[in-house]
Amino acid sequence: MNVKETKLKGCFIIEPTIFKDKRGYFVESFNQKRFNEALDIDINFVQDNESQSSKGVLRGLHYQLGKHAQAKLVRVIKGSVLDVVVDLRPKSLTYGKHFSIELSEQNKTQLFIPRGFAHAFLVLEDHTIFSYKCDNFYNKESEAGIIYNDPELGIDWNCNTEELIISDKDLVLPTLKNAQL
Repeated sequence: MNVKETKLKGCFIIEPTIFKDKRGYFVESFNQKRFNEALDIDINFVQDNESQSSKGVLRGLHYQLGKHAQAKLVRVIKGSVLDVVVDLRPKSLTYGKHFSIELSEQNKTQLFIPRGFAHAFLVLEDHTIFSYKCDNFYNKESEAGIIYNDPELGIDWNCNTEELIISDKDLVLPTLKNAQL
């Protein structure tokens, strides 16, 4: 496993070791002990989630508030996404900055997103399956978000945003300036 910290402190790219042969491949997608040692953290994931989406679907930017905040380990099982995170930690040197990476079934790359970040992904292929682990249970009353096209964030989705498929709920999210943190 190769681990690299992104420009956003505490947010890590994880490239697993892939063993390939004539039968196919094998990859250890998660090992609690190795994960905690490699990132020098002590985290315990308690919930796994999975979604299947069509090309052009944008989910996010989402996060949980307060004691229900969640760290996430995200990956793509099938297809590909443009994964985007935004640092929402008010005292962080990178507050309001974002990072994006393509995650795919080919590269098997994962992204660790610490608590205090908003998260979104844009689906790049039909029938994409996205999976993520959370270190805290989902709480409906604590869900929050930021609009995907906030001009202050300036996220380049690298597509025609008029063709995106976005939930009604995500289309009315506030800008970072007006978001509940």
